[in-house]
Order: sequence, then C-alpha cells, then structure tokens
Amino acid sequence: MKVTKAVFPVAGLGTRFLPATKASPKEMLPVVDKPLIQYAVEEAVAAGITDMIFVTGRSKRAIEDHFDKAYELETELERRGKTEMLAFVRSLLPSHIKCIYIRQAEALGLGHAVLCAQPVVGNEPFAVLLADDLLDGQGHQPVMRQMVDVYDYYKCSVLGVQQVPLADTKSYGIVDSRPVADDLEAVRRIVEKPQPEQAPSTLAVVGRYVLTPRIFHHLAHIGKGAGGEIQLTDGIAALLAEEQVLAYRYQGKRYDCGSKLGYLDATLALALKHPEVGADFARLLQTYTAEHAAAQPNES
Repeated sequence: MKVTKAVFPVAGLGTRFLPATKASPKEMLPVVDKPLIQYAVEEAVAAGITDMIFVTGRSKRAIEDHFDKAYELETELERRGKTEMLAFVRSLLPSHIKCIYIRQAEALGLGHAVLCAQPVVGNEPFAVLLADDLLDGQGHQPVMRQMVDVYDYYKCSVLGVQQVPLADTKSYGIVDSRPVADDLEAVRRIVEKPQPEQAPSTLAVVGRYVLTPRIFHHLAHIGKGAGGEIQLTDGIAALLAEEQVLAYRYQGKRYDCGSKLGYLDATLALALKHPEVGADFARLLQTYTAEHAAAQPNES
C-alpha cells in the first residue's frame, strides 16, 4: 500500500519558547514567513501524502484556523484587488489535501499521540512528522519523499536518522544498526535517550518516520516508559521483534526548532535563501556583522 497519510503530533506545550507559546502553538512559530507546521505539511505533500492528521491539544485552534478557509480575509483581499496575495492564501494547501484533527485529551507522550491517530490511519502505512524538526532537502528531494521511496522499495518501517555528538545521545532515540546499502541500515536495537556511556551508537532518530500499522498494536500494550510517558521508541523496539525496521541517513539538513538556537539557525538559513528578501537580508547581515566586529574591544 502507498503511504497516503501523515500524522503530525502537535499537542505539546512548547515550554522552551515561553512566553511566546503561552497563547500560540509552538508549531505556529514563523520561520521567515511560514509557520513551522506549514513547512512540515509541504514536505508531506511533496511525498505524495494526501491525508494530514493533526493530533492536537488545548490551545491549538490556531493550527486548524491556519489550514482552514479564511472567508473574511479572502473577501477583503479580493475587494482590495490584491490578487497575488489572494492566490497565495488560497494555495496554502492543494485542493485534494484533507486535514483531519484528533484531540489528545491528555499528554501521555509521543507514542500515545501516534496511537490516537489509529482510528483514522487504520491498517495502512503512514508517516509521522514532528514540526519541531525543520528538514531542508538542500537541493535534494524533500526528506519525507526520500523516506517514502525507501518504504516503497523495502516495504517496512523507516526511521530518519543522523549522527549526533556522543554527549547528546541523552536527548534522542539511538539505534544500533548494520549497513544494508548506501545511507541505509537495518536496525538491531533502539534505545530511548541513553546516557553517553550507555549509548549503542551516535546514530540518532530525528522527527521523521514511516511506520507500518503493526506499530499500533505495540503502542497499545507497551505501557509507560521514560518520563512516565508512552514512548514511540519503545513501540519501535517491540516492533523489531516482528518486522524489519530500517534507519535512513537522509540527504539534507535538520534544524532543531525545538531549541531557541536551532530556531534562530533555521530563520537565518532560510532567510538567506528566500527569493523575495534573501539578497537584501544578506547585505543586512553583513552590515550587522561589521558593526558588531567594530564594537568589540581590540585585543592586544
């Protein structure tokens, strides 16, 4: 079966970005002129996915509003003759894309958020995209497109992975794997947030997954893990006993927009590439850099 459904767990509180996220979802934080969730949805659309399933929580209405039809805004833009802006607003999502919203009543972890999507996903393979991780293909195919292609060939679950510093393993799911092909490895073991001295490798899972529907069985039975939450990593570990799982070293760059520094890095990188403001922003950045250097005390 083709991958036509994507799950976006967006019920988190975004506490690292308070007070900006007190009343607005962290997934709606803008990078230049688009919110994080828009980048993730566009990546899914580019992978041929048609059903966008948002697992939401309280205070997430802004996400629904963003992808909904804005009658008042469109009417006003049309009245003012702003046809280009009107076309842009209407093209946020292609007409064949469906948005489905499921409430996660209690924050019980990423695995539980994915499990909440089971009634809509059913017995089909599906993608999971975490909007916190903004992945730029950098001239290659969008990352989820790459992963769906891997799934189409091997017909098994695929995890997006990258190397991280040893000191950072405690922030990721870490895999123990063996090479299968270029940029592709068979997962033998996966551990949730191990301390550096206990990590089986430095190959970390980032916020992109293509999963078979069998994962739902394991998420429903594993119970709570690290942090007292139902961990997606634990579900994948149980799945390994039944099915092959692959780790894919994607082509592109990841920006960890769950951290302030990563978010600023993404904003800087994408602003420099923006077709409208990129050149002017580069000049502005040079000006600020020169002024900052001039303001530093000379060292003798």
